[in-house]
Amino acid sequence: MKIFTKQVEVKTGERVELRDITSEVQSLVEESKITEGIAFIHTLHTTVTLIINENESGLLKDIKRWIQETFTRKDYNHDKIDTNAAAHIAASFAKNSLTIPVENGKLALGTWQRILHLELDGPRTRRIIMQVIGTP
Repeated sequence: MKIFTKQVEVKTGERVELRDITSEVQSLVEESKITEGIAFIHTLHTTVTLIINENESGLLKDIKRWIQETFTRKDYNHDKIDTNAAAHIAASFAKNSLTIPVENGKLALGTWQRILHLELDGPRTRRIIMQVIGTP
């Protein structure tokens, strides 16, 4: 069994932003030389989530709008300290980690599935730990 770990940065330019990071994760799988196992992706932040969904522009706009409409309020207690309560709350309803099977050196994703980094408090520079665990 082999474990390959790498930390990567994702730079965002908007308050709420979805970015497809599937290629970066697949590159890590290839760099690891692991052909059978799992890829584990974890964000080190409390106002970012990782999701698997389709990277279709209309859907991405819909997700962004839903987050803004659902979580934006003017009376959050945390906003007395910092103006990002909505981002913390939104992130609480999604994942900060994903685990994806690796088969034949490739991420085992469905036809339309992509790994999306969902920034909720940008613009920022974020760190993600990626691990590939398995056999060469």
